[in-house]
Amino acid sequence: MKEVYIQDQDFDNADLSRLEKGEYENCTFRNCNFEYMDLSGFSFNGCDFVTCNLSMAKLVKTAFRDVFFKECKMFGLQFTDCNAFGMSFTFEDSALNNSVFYQVSIKKTVFKNSKLIEVDFTESDLSNAVFSNCDLSGAVFDDTILEKADFRSSFNYCIDPASNKLKKAKFSLSEVYGLLYKLDIEIEK
Repeated sequence: MKEVYIQDQDFDNADLSRLEKGEYENCTFRNCNFEYMDLSGFSFNGCDFVTCNLSMAKLVKTAFRDVFFKECKMFGLQFTDCNAFGMSFTFEDSALNNSVFYQVSIKKTVFKNSKLIEVDFTESDLSNAVFSNCDLSGAVFDDTILEKADFRSSFNYCIDPASNKLKKAKFSLSEVYGLLYKLDIEIEK
């Protein structure tokens, strides 16, 4: 079966049951429900996903290159399974709760006004990533490269400096407890 190549198309409230496996370039998906869909082998280049639900979608060898997610629900996604070549995306006003980025290199990724509750960033490379006003409750950072990452406006994170690479990372004084929690000390305001 030949894979399709679709360019510069808008999918608004589209019936995705007929979405063909292939390469989608500079397309916009608006108000689309990808929940539990098998997107394995799909390629999205320069695409925008706006107010979409991608929760629990299967992402085996799925390519996301320069993709923008805005106001999307993305629970339980396994980004570990994606095609790593050229992987890059931006998340704004989205919820990625319980998603997994284990061993994924996503340098310079921007997470803005997003919920990253219980997201697994174990052994990921998040160098120069920006976490702008994000809720990181229960997010896991273990042997994660966070060099030059910016957490200044984010909150509810717990990052062990002994288990992660934090050189030149930026944090706010108000959330410093998220770096000191393992010391079992009391900090007064």
